[in-house]
Amino acid sequence: MANRGCGCLPFVLGGILLIAWFGQDSAPPLQVEQYDPRSPRRPLPDWGEQFVIEDEPGERADSMGTAFAVDSDGAWLTAEHVTHGCARVGLEDGRFARPVARVIESREADAAIVTDSLRSPTALPLSRRVPQPGTPGYHMGFPAGEPTLVRSELIGEASARRGRTELTQPILAWAERDRVPAGEGTLSGISGGPTFAEDGHVVGVNSAATDRRGRILTTAPDAMLRLTAASRAVDERPVAYPIAGLADAQARFAAWLDEGVIRRIFCDVDAAGGG
Repeated sequence: MANRGCGCLPFVLGGILLIAWFGQDSAPPLQVEQYDPRSPRRPLPDWGEQFVIEDEPGERADSMGTAFAVDSDGAWLTAEHVTHGCARVGLEDGRFARPVARVIESREADAAIVTDSLRSPTALPLSRRVPQPGTPGYHMGFPAGEPTLVRSELIGEASARRGRTELTQPILAWAERDRVPAGEGTLSGISGGPTFAEDGHVVGVNSAATDRRGRILTTAPDAMLRLTAASRAVDERPVAYPIAGLADAQARFAAWLDEGVIRRIFCDVDAAGGG
């Protein structure tokens, strides 16, 4: 199996998070649960290519990522590495980060469900179907804190190993083609955002990227769906509408930002330190 090095989407923005925490003194302690369906009876398929996601050196620091609503009653999906090791997790609510009460982190894939949180006017449709290689994907999120849309092309299914662990995760690998707005900077902050297939379904959570080779890695759609089912917090089935190219994807992203369906999510590693 071929190994491909892959830089993890960095945890840290490189500056102080300019956002205040809402109700930080009265917020209950964060409840973190873990979900792991893996077993020797269900091994990971061998897809012939494996990526190695390199963890950022140093201690865990305050950071920012992306989350998106998967149930209008307050269930949000993001990346597991965005929430892991945080003393407090908060969703952007105007100029505040509103603390969430419960996080369910997958040990099968780089995905986490945030529940008992802000409501959303709508939810994004999820699918377990893997798109055909060569078809477009649309990645949405906040690289460096700014709303950004990335269009890519699916390479195919693969697996990834994070850091020094021997456990592998099922992923989809994509080749970056365009960005709106245009740029070549790091994709830090897009972690946790949705990846759409051209049929309008979310087929993965943004997980990692290689800035030099232009590769984006996302969670496999079936692993994403297993986590949402295990959370018992997602029971909506929104209708999906095909995406008619980059301009259409851009218009939808702008609408979801205005409605608050896609938001920034914040990690505070030392809640006692204030924010």
